Amino acid sequence: MNTPTPNQALSVRFEAMTERHLDAVTALEQQAHPHPWQKSHFADCLASAYESQLLMAGDTLLGYFVAMKGVQEVHLLNITVASDFQRQGWARVMLDALTLWSNGQGAQWVWLEARDSNTRAIHIYQAHGFRCVGVRRQYYPAALGQREDAVVMSLKLDTAPSQDLTPCV
Repeated sequence: MNTPTPNQALSVRFEAMTERHLDAVTALEQQAHPHPWQKSHFADCLASAYESQLLMAGDTLLGYFVAMKGVQEVHLLNITVASDFQRQGWARVMLDALTLWSNGQGAQWVWLEARDSNTRAIHIYQAHGFRCVGVRRQYYPAALGQREDAVVMSLKLDTAPSQDLTPCV
């Protein structure tokens, strides 16, 4: 099977993450993030039966998301797109899938945290209808032993995305 190239029209599918995917997921995670999750984090999510989905094009892993269901809410724990496939709308595709799944679970809200410095992700979330609702001070590890704030965002389900794109940061 041919490996898809960036900007090529792709036929994609979602596939449940399993233990056999953990090496590929961890490799993508390490490539995409300065402070990546470890393989054990993903394994713990699978063991806890969190919603863990891969976005695949043939045998190529384009991205994934991990979400935890709560009482009438879902918490997005991790969403990542492979660097070769960023800026092509795949994060929005995964957010759409997450929203559909969350609705099906009876959730009323989706929550997430984003690094304060990750303005690109924050803009994607806002375009999807998420609103900034708070800050978790020194939530994420940062370079040189420092900590970075997290922007807390929420999406009320069953509502259309707002056109208000007021910056969070």
